[in-house]
Amino acid sequence: MTSVGFDLDMTLADTRAGIAATYDELAARLGVPFDSAAIVERLGPPLETELANWLPAEDVAAVADLYREIYPEMGVPVHTAMAGAHESIDAVRLAGGRVIVVTGKNVRDAIGTVKVLGLDVDEVVGSVFGAAKGSALARFGAAAYVGDHVADIEAARAGGAVSVTVATGPYTVGELRDHGADVALGDLTEFTAWFAGWRERDEVR
Repeated sequence: MTSVGFDLDMTLADTRAGIAATYDELAARLGVPFDSAAIVERLGPPLETELANWLPAEDVAAVADLYREIYPEMGVPVHTAMAGAHESIDAVRLAGGRVIVVTGKNVRDAIGTVKVLGLDVDEVVGSVFGAAKGSALARFGAAAYVGDHVADIEAARAGGAVSVTVATGPYTVGELRDHGADVALGDLTEFTAWFAGWRERDEVR
């Protein structure tokens, strides 16, 4: 059984429209000139990290709370599945594997996104980034971790998993390879073929 972990934002789920809408609402309420278009081009790091680019340090926690208050209604309902997301999960399941989502998004909104998109996953772990994802991947027994950010390469390493990356986030295939990804795909539509070949090679060994 080959279980696999997946990142959520820009790996399984296209969350850009929802995140942009939430930042635009924050801008209207607070009078802060958030550039939502720029923000959604660099998704990955925790919410507080992004807010720190726009706000005094003492305001970050309160605005993060407001963001999370707004997000379930403005963000989650407009999320869409990335191309190949359902097929990738199905490939793991057909092989007898399980699927875990490990994401920087908080657990409530991650589960909400998974439900809205109808993603058939076994477990969701939220509010972790980079190498901090490793313990969840190791506990779950994930043999591979799929993500779009260079921090997801660190996550895979920390969890003892093969690092599979997709160039649907802020990095190109070449940049992901340069950062040490074991596998760099254009997007998840390439995952099923790679996964089948990887399992065959693993069985031969």
